[in-house]
Amino acid sequence: MKKISAAFLGLLLIVGQTLFVANAAWNPNKKEKTSDEEVEETIAAFLEQDAGMQKFFDEAHGYAVFPKIYKGAIGVGGAYGAGQVYEKGEYIGNAKLTQLTYGLQLGGQAYSEIIFFGDKDALERFKAEKMEFSAQASAVAATAGASADAAYEGGVAIFTMTLGGLMYEASVGGQTFSFEPAK
Repeated sequence: MKKISAAFLGLLLIVGQTLFVANAAWNPNKKEKTSDEEVEETIAAFLEQDAGMQKFFDEAHGYAVFPKIYKGAIGVGGAYGAGQVYEKGEYIGNAKLTQLTYGLQLGGQAYSEIIFFGDKDALERFKAEKMEFSAQASAVAATAGASADAAYEGGVAIFTMTLGGLMYEASVGGQTFSFEPAK
């Protein structure tokens, strides 16, 4: 009985600490748009991790920048993030990312994500909300030199960078997006 209680207490402690770290930058006001400053800081952080990623910014038809995505799970998981979308370097609107997963997973995490659209068709699919990705299946972790081997898959290339938290995951699910044009 004591072993079970100690294991349960340890599990609660780990989950609590993990969710606390992931919650550090949480913004509960989901109606608030992502600021230009957040996007610039996110791009700078990605380029600091891997300067080779600049070629994607230079050559892509467009890109979406999600400065903070918050993810949490205990068996069933969810994630949410808001960002900005650019076409040929010009701001064209805002986007929201949602994710639902299920499987063996536990914890909480905050991360940034940049999606590059290799051609106009890929960006148009994204804007028409006809793009969905399996959870982190094709994402490349932003580390020094990671962009050298990265390639477009289905017209997109995805890079992520962990901001905080801890997530143990073997799950199935997907990311979906909504797009709101600039006014």
